[in-house]
Amino acid sequence: MNLEAVSWPAHSATRTVGSADEGRLVKTEAVLEAPASITRLRPYVVDLAEYPKWMPLVHRATPAGPCAWDVELRAKVGPFARSKRLRMERTTDSPQLIVFERRETDGHEHSPWRMTCTMVEHGESVSMRVELFYGGGLWTGGILERVLADHIERGRENLVALVTRSGR
Repeated sequence: MNLEAVSWPAHSATRTVGSADEGRLVKTEAVLEAPASITRLRPYVVDLAEYPKWMPLVHRATPAGPCAWDVELRAKVGPFARSKRLRMERTTDSPQLIVFERRETDGHEHSPWRMTCTMVEHGESVSMRVELFYGGGLWTGGILERVLADHIERGRENLVALVTRSGR
């Protein structure tokens, strides 16, 4: 793989938005540029069951109905592990925009999660911006934020490797 052909931002950005009255909402953003077309990138992004192949944070994602997945996120810090289980649905699916939102079916109220993937083709490469909004404090607080950033970096590298060598 030619890493010179890939332009990485210096880091991922994570910030807390909202007020105490609105509840805590965290926004994480990441951008990747890959020497591939949207046609090659999209199959790995539109189907959450593909994420364990390239995103280390996604431990498991199994179909849970049409356009829905049961997702287990997992990260280790030394001997300790944190995990989170979510039911996510793809709520928008257009050629350049894919949105997943948390939609649990247990009748309880849960913290919000929304992931938006926007893809723009530039000649023979594609830029993808991913924005993750989530409620609560699972991945906030020093070490866990760093672990999340590391997972995002590895995920970007893995995804570019998949689309540059894939015959899809």
